[in-house]
Amino acid sequence: MEQSIERQLELIRRNTVELIPEDELREKIKKAIDDDKPLRVKLGLDPNRPDIHLGHTVVLQKLRDFQDLGHQIILIVGDFTGFIGDPSGRDSERTAIDWDTVRANAETYFDQAAKIIDYEKAEVRYNSEWLKPLNFMDVLALAKSFTVHRMLERDDFEKRYKEGTPISIMEFLYPLAQAYDSVAIEADIELGGTDQRFNLLVGRTIQERYGQEPQCLVIMPLIEGTDGDRKMSKSLDNYIGITKNPVDMYGKTMRIPDELIGKWRQLLTLYSHEEREILEASLKDGTMHPMDAKKSLAFDIVKKFHSEEAAQSAQGHFVKVFSQRELPQEENIPVFEITSDLVSEGGARVIDLMAATELAKSKGEARRLIKGGGVYFKPDDGDEDKITDELQTLSQPVNGILRAGKRRVVRLVDKN
Repeated sequence: MEQSIERQLELIRRNTVELIPEDELREKIKKAIDDDKPLRVKLGLDPNRPDIHLGHTVVLQKLRDFQDLGHQIILIVGDFTGFIGDPSGRDSERTAIDWDTVRANAETYFDQAAKIIDYEKAEVRYNSEWLKPLNFMDVLALAKSFTVHRMLERDDFEKRYKEGTPISIMEFLYPLAQAYDSVAIEADIELGGTDQRFNLLVGRTIQERYGQEPQCLVIMPLIEGTDGDRKMSKSLDNYIGITKNPVDMYGKTMRIPDELIGKWRQLLTLYSHEEREILEASLKDGTMHPMDAKKSLAFDIVKKFHSEEAAQSAQGHFVKVFSQRELPQEENIPVFEITSDLVSEGGARVIDLMAATELAKSKGEARRLIKGGGVYFKPDDGDEDKITDELQTLSQPVNGILRAGKRRVVRLVDKN
């Protein structure tokens, strides 16, 4: 174990938003060094979808930092809490996911997390292990440990309560269930993004109620997704999965707004704060072009999660397709399977397809692209035609190439 308290705190502070409370964390580190006993450091991930995305890697990297310092990391796959559904940041109740889907998604997490943490040395647990066996008396004891008043201090609950938007009792149970994870594994430290701050604080309260020393919290920043506005989220479909095809990963990174380049550099490729400031200054004064900065960023992200060879290939593809304005080879065009919800009696609307395939960030942008004359469709059995009507539909079966300019291309496959 790293023997310097200051060295440990320096690494832990890197890229964090808040340490709660830092003085207690310092004492925990000192005791761990004195007793030569690693701290138990917890991170929970709910498997709502099978992908771990770039946003998750910010906190996973911090988990790896603790591992490199010699502490015991515990990755909790929230198969049970995933079934409940995290209400964080929600303005309505989250749709419940069936148990089989949650468990199937959970199975995919391990290989993905191993791209960042040393999986062989990690303790990996499903929280259904201790949450599923609880009887109703156990749940009542847990519920008694926290008040409705405290629960309504949570911003999203407070907002929904004032607006008269329903809040189910099951949603109140989510932060309690997540907090019980800390009791079950006797966590010394818990990691999470800024959106998880309330949940993590509940963990401190519940641990005290169960006679444990409360955990310290390491709060990590969130990164905005590919839309450049909202946090990266699987439920918002603005994310890049870390197992994404290298060409897609590179291309999606190239589409982020210029103002996010520095932040992504710092949080995803571990630039120091000083390196980020230098990069952002060079972008501001024009000594570096945003396109060049994004190419470098996209290359390093693909290299990190795939390989240098894959990054070189993805960059070569991007230069050929976008810089030289050539259409990609057939095998490099991403495929999108059209689902029944995108099809009506009249066919599939082009603006719906553009939004669903992310050729456009929104239906509004799709309409603007169509009005600008930059949208084309080439059916497999015909010639390419320009889409001129924003209300235009494509007759079934919709099989062919849909493109917006030459920068955004997708193959549509109709499975209906």
